[in-house]
Amino acid sequence: MHSISDSALTALHLILAFDPVLIAIVLRSLAVSGSACAIACVIGLALGAWLGVARFRGRGIVLTLLNTSLALPSVVVGLLLYLLLSRSGPLGFLGWLFSFKAMVLAQTVLVLPVVMALARQGVEDAERSHGEQLQALGAGTFLRSLLLAWDERFALLTIVITAFGRAVSEVGAVMIVGGNIEGYTRVMTTAIALETSKGDLPLALALGLILLAVVLLLNTLVSVLRRWRERRDGASQGATAAALGVVRAVAPIVDLLAPEAPAPHRARSHHEPVSPR
Repeated sequence: MHSISDSALTALHLILAFDPVLIAIVLRSLAVSGSACAIACVIGLALGAWLGVARFRGRGIVLTLLNTSLALPSVVVGLLLYLLLSRSGPLGFLGWLFSFKAMVLAQTVLVLPVVMALARQGVEDAERSHGEQLQALGAGTFLRSLLLAWDERFALLTIVITAFGRAVSEVGAVMIVGGNIEGYTRVMTTAIALETSKGDLPLALALGLILLAVVLLLNTLVSVLRRWRERRDGASQGATAAALGVVRAVAPIVDLLAPEAPAPHRARSHHEPVSPR
């Protein structure tokens, strides 16, 4: 128990003192996860929005494969990318193995199915609600996907935050293709695994606290966005209901105060008898 308390105090000292090794690992981890999240969101949001609107033959098979890829183990992704990026692999000429680019690629492959699946579900729900109106106005599949994605932009922003949380907490694939090289490819998750196995608990605990803080911040942002969206939708619906109530209340008064329009003059037919004076 004494060693745990000492490790916790040392970890707090490393965080408060902005230890250079600790800061380098944290910044590298955020850079890798941020780059992977940006790439995956640009591709995944576009494809997911299109997939939520498009109807084509074999769509069910595509959705099944997409949902299956959500449960793809990270170590399997790391192994496949290792085989592709190795010297004898088809992408060995790139020289990306055990590099920053390889880690970004690994996290992008892991995050992309998550972004696509969540974006597809959100846009497809919006398509059921008011997609027919856009289609009646002449909007094609691509244009409807863009309009519906923009309409659901706050929900898609939540997907971006969720994707970053998924990327920053990944360890298996990054360790396989990155190699966990000190000062070069070591990130928070791989450093925690290594330092724990070495018995260096203070550094591992400090990295764990920072990782928990990042995840907590992301969850807080998701919660704040969700509540803000609910209040915004509620305020919009309330304003609309209030406006309708005012119109309904004022309409009878306007009808009573407005002068009655005279009956339109009708031309007398030649066959109509002339009334005596």
